[in-house]
Amino acid sequence: MAVSNLVKRIQDIMRNDAGVDGDAQRISQMTWMFFLKVYDAKEEEWEFYDEKYVSLIPDELKWRNWAVDDKSNNVMTGEKLLSFVNNLLFPYLKGNEIELNGKKFRYEINETTPLKQRIARYVFEDAQNYMKDGVLLRQVINVINEVDFSEYKERHEFGTIYETILKSLQSAGNAGEFYTPRAVTDFMVQMIAPKLGESVADFACGTGGFLTSTLKYLEPQRRSEEDIDKYNNTVYGIEKKPLPFLLCITNMLLHDVDEPKIYHMNSLEKNVRDYKESDKFDIVLMNPPYGGAEKDAVKNNFPAELRSSETADLFMNVIVYRLKKNGRAAVIIPDGFLFGTDNAKTAIKAKLLSEFNLHTVIRMPHSVFAPYTSITTNILFFDNTHPTEETWFYRMDMPQGYKNFSKTRPILIDHFAPVIEWWGNRCEIEQDGFPKAKKYGVQELIYRNYNIDLCGYPHEEEEILEPQELIARYERERSLLNEKIDRILSEIKDKLNTL
Repeated sequence: MAVSNLVKRIQDIMRNDAGVDGDAQRISQMTWMFFLKVYDAKEEEWEFYDEKYVSLIPDELKWRNWAVDDKSNNVMTGEKLLSFVNNLLFPYLKGNEIELNGKKFRYEINETTPLKQRIARYVFEDAQNYMKDGVLLRQVINVINEVDFSEYKERHEFGTIYETILKSLQSAGNAGEFYTPRAVTDFMVQMIAPKLGESVADFACGTGGFLTSTLKYLEPQRRSEEDIDKYNNTVYGIEKKPLPFLLCITNMLLHDVDEPKIYHMNSLEKNVRDYKESDKFDIVLMNPPYGGAEKDAVKNNFPAELRSSETADLFMNVIVYRLKKNGRAAVIIPDGFLFGTDNAKTAIKAKLLSEFNLHTVIRMPHSVFAPYTSITTNILFFDNTHPTEETWFYRMDMPQGYKNFSKTRPILIDHFAPVIEWWGNRCEIEQDGFPKAKKYGVQELIYRNYNIDLCGYPHEEEEILEPQELIARYERERSLLNEKIDRILSEIKDKLNTL
C-alpha cells in the first residue's frame, strides 16, 4: 500500500468526473467509501469473534461482495455500478425498501438494535454519491481496496492516510472548521491527563480529533478485558454536520471503538435545565464553533442572562451544565470571549469564575488554525471543584524562526514544550517589559468587569497573507461585524417591545 500518495491518486481520478465539484465533495465522496470498507472489515471481525452477531446489511450489499475486483471480469463497473450504488446501495442504507433477487429488504432499526448494527444507517442519512462516471467510480474503489483492513497492522497504518484526509479539510473551504491541529488536541489531552474509566465528551466533535487524541493517550492503560471495555466506552461525541459526522464514525472504528457513541445532532437544541446527572461527563475537551449564529428558538434553551448570538458562548454554557462535580475541561475559545463585556459574555464568565475553578488560560499565537482562520485563540482549563480563587495566564509565543504557522509549516507538539515545562513549575515571567506568565486573583478579574484579556501579545508583527487567505479573513470579519450589528438591532427591538 502506497500510503503517501493514495489520497492524491483518488482525488486525481475524481477530478475527471463531472459530478464531483471541489475538495469538499471529493472528501465527502471518498469518505463514504472508506467507511463502507472499514465497516465491512469490522463486521467480518465481529462475525468471527461473536457468533451471535448478525449483520443487517444483505450479502449482496456488503463491500466484500460488490466492491472487490477478483479479476474474474464479473466485477461491476460503468452504468451497472452506478445503478447499483444509486438505486440499491444508497436507498437501502438510508432506510428505504429495495428489491434484491425477488425479495424485499429494508434496513430497519429501533432503540433496542445494538449500536454496531445501527451505525451504517446513521452515517448514510445525509450521505450522497456525487460521481456520475461508473468507470471512474470503479477506479476509485480499486484504489481504496489496496488497503487491507482485515490486517491489524495495515488498518492502523491507514491512520496515516486518514490524517491526510482530515488535514485536507483545511483547504476545503468551510469544511476546515472541523479539524483542530493534532498538536493542539494532543497538548490539551496531555494536560488534562484522562484515566481509563473516565468519560470524555466533545459536544461539537467534528472529525473526532480530541476523541482520538484521548484514545491514543489511554492505549497504554489497557491491560485486561475490563480495561478494553472501559476504553470502548470512554468517548462521546456530538456533531451537527453530516460530513464530519461520517468522518468521525470512521475514525472511531479505525481506533477499535466498536460501538462509537457519536451522535448526529445539534448540542444546542436541548434545554440546559433538562440535563440530569447521567448526561454529565468527567472530562470535556472542545474547540467550539465560533463566529456563527443560532436561531432564537435555540437561544431559548439557555437562561436569559446567558443567551448569546455567538455559538462559542452557547457552547460554553453547555459545557458548564454538563461537567460532572470534580470534572475537568479544556476548551479553545477566541479572543473575543476574553475581552468581551456584553451582557451574555460577562454573565458566562461570572458563572465560570463563581462556580468553577478557572485555573489556567493559555494564550496561543495567531495562525494556529491557518489557513482556515487567522483568529487568535486561547485554551481555557477549568474544573468543577470549587469557585475560582486565582487564574494563571501564560502567553505561548511563536516559535523562533516562524512569522506564521501555515499549511506547510503547521504547529507541532514540540512547540508546546515551553508551556509544558512551565505548567509543572509555575512562576511569573516578564519579557520585554510585558507579562508573559502571571497569576491573578479572582477579585482582580471581577474588578476588570470580567475582561480577562491578560498576558496578551504586545508586539504583533504585520501579517502578510496570501490573497485567498486575505479574502477569507475579510469575509470572516465582515460576517462577525454583521452578526454584531444583528445582535445590537435585536437587543434594541427587544427593549422597544418591552416599552
